[in-house]
Amino acid sequence: MKIAFVGKGGSGKTTLSSLFIRHLAANEAPVVAVDADINQHLGAALGLSETEAAALPAMGAHLPLIKEYLRGTNPRIASADTMIKTTPPGEGSRLLRVREDNPVYEACARPVPLDDGEVRLMATGPFTESDLGVACYHSKVGAVELCLNHLVDGPDEYVVVDMTAGSDSFASGLFTRFDMTFLVAEPTRKGVSVYRQYKEYARDFGVALKVVGNKVQGPDDLDFLREEVGEDLLVAVGHSDWVRAMEKGRPSRFELLEAENRMSLQALQDAVDDSYAHRDRERYTRQMVHFHLRNAESWGNAKTGADLAAQVDPGFVLGEPLAV
Repeated sequence: MKIAFVGKGGSGKTTLSSLFIRHLAANEAPVVAVDADINQHLGAALGLSETEAAALPAMGAHLPLIKEYLRGTNPRIASADTMIKTTPPGEGSRLLRVREDNPVYEACARPVPLDDGEVRLMATGPFTESDLGVACYHSKVGAVELCLNHLVDGPDEYVVVDMTAGSDSFASGLFTRFDMTFLVAEPTRKGVSVYRQYKEYARDFGVALKVVGNKVQGPDDLDFLREEVGEDLLVAVGHSDWVRAMEKGRPSRFELLEAENRMSLQALQDAVDDSYAHRDRERYTRQMVHFHLRNAESWGNAKTGADLAAQVDPGFVLGEPLAV
């Protein structure tokens, strides 16, 4: 299952995504966690020191390796240089799986031990000073989109992505790559404005969206969120002494997280698991191809000097076994 956490800056989406990752690990589920935010804080939220978090390899720095591995023997892709972030898999491509070991994970993922188990953590890499004025952050998350386009996952496997803040997530087709998107919203007008924007953009693409109310201090806050987002509100989370200690770098064992917050995290997992029954692989593949053709026409063909529309394998649906 592929899960995204989105929300405006400061809403607490990184904190909640880290809690959800801890919850899944405590339930002995295999997890690949991805920090795709321009501000890279997921590693620290999962307990890494500043030094350890800074040492995480940047996925963007390994993009040539990722492309070469995923290309496999796909005859429609002449070389890794002609692959762009939206290049879809086809017959002969290599697919990624959550539980396996492969060169992509070896180069880009690092194990993070938690109280209950271990997760793999990948990071796009921060927006550096050398990028200022010459690069777009969304070029960095292209490695994430390419990996998700080639990833096959089952109902008991989880990929959790902490997305960049606000509506910037819509600058690429990445927002359609998930079985469930959790939008973290505070009970304020600014907090729900991102929800309205996301809801409008996502509607045409069938994106499954649920709202997680955060920093909810009482019945009035809860009523406000219910009025603003309606049935999209899944759970509401209030103050947590455990989270406050975690943010200070002194968390207790995860099993001591407040019971009501553990129940909220279970509700998130239940919503994700329920969405698996409605997974539409053909639509997922169709949307993948849609964004690839758009990118090919707008800039990809000119950049690579190739007709990238020819990379589309019309008979391929992600999830089917491939000959590699």
